[in-house]
Amino acid sequence: MAGIFSLVLVIITLVTGIVWAFEKLVWAKQRKAKLAEIEANTNGLDAAVIAKAHKQPWWIENSVSIFPVIGFVLVLRSFIYEPFQIPSGSMMPTLLVGDFILVEKFSYGLKDPVWRTQLVETGKPERGDIAVFKYPQQPSIDYIKRVIGLPGDTVRYSARKELCIQKAGASKCEPVKLSNVIESPFVQGKIPLIQLDEKLGEETHQVLVNPLRRDRTSEYRPRSNVNEWVVPQGHYFVMGDNRDNSLDSRYWGFVPESNLVGKAVGIWISFERERGADSVLPSWIPTGVRFNRIGGIH
Repeated sequence: MAGIFSLVLVIITLVTGIVWAFEKLVWAKQRKAKLAEIEANTNGLDAAVIAKAHKQPWWIENSVSIFPVIGFVLVLRSFIYEPFQIPSGSMMPTLLVGDFILVEKFSYGLKDPVWRTQLVETGKPERGDIAVFKYPQQPSIDYIKRVIGLPGDTVRYSARKELCIQKAGASKCEPVKLSNVIESPFVQGKIPLIQLDEKLGEETHQVLVNPLRRDRTSEYRPRSNVNEWVVPQGHYFVMGDNRDNSLDSRYWGFVPESNLVGKAVGIWISFERERGADSVLPSWIPTGVRFNRIGGIH
């Protein structure tokens, strides 16, 4: 859907831009020359005739008015920031259903909005980034996960739900530090989830685990008891912060660099949609605003 919207936006910008250019460079001058010719062959024109001669056809007037606005939106959305909505709980507690986030499009390179060919390289994902990307198995869908493994890394996820990362070129696997273990307010299947602080590099973020749920290791890639993944060059290993409720690189593989959309940097609004079972309101209508969630993302 996002790809179709980008294509439509580009087409509208292109068409209105062509009309705008012809109006400024050709048609306006032709109308002015025609008016001067009429005035030279008459004793004078009243104001109504002059206004009519100067008036733009409706389609030119609309295109000239729309082009600057639509052009600004295209540049902003394609190369600077794009809004996204969080549809699921796979990134809880960092991101909640109902959060609307801003994604920095230029973090991982400037790409054209239609074919997504990289135009300018501006940076690479860092460990711990929250990245938006095209789902490798269905590129029309945007996913959001946290970057865990960089190209060349070896990532291990133990049965105790602990990460160990052997960085590219390193001789040993370093366990990711966990601390501040508490019972979270989030519940899954009537079971309170455990919340922990996890430190990737210099950044610390919170993750959730279900203490009574075993890993679905039979569904992991590769299917083995080792639960180890070697990240290929040009790819990234990503996971959701809600570790037992996230379909991520453990299940469907790595994210190619070409699929990266941008880095999530802030929450600009967050809506609550909690309501009773007897509510007659549609589920998409917000029941409140979580003002305390507006701001940066960690």
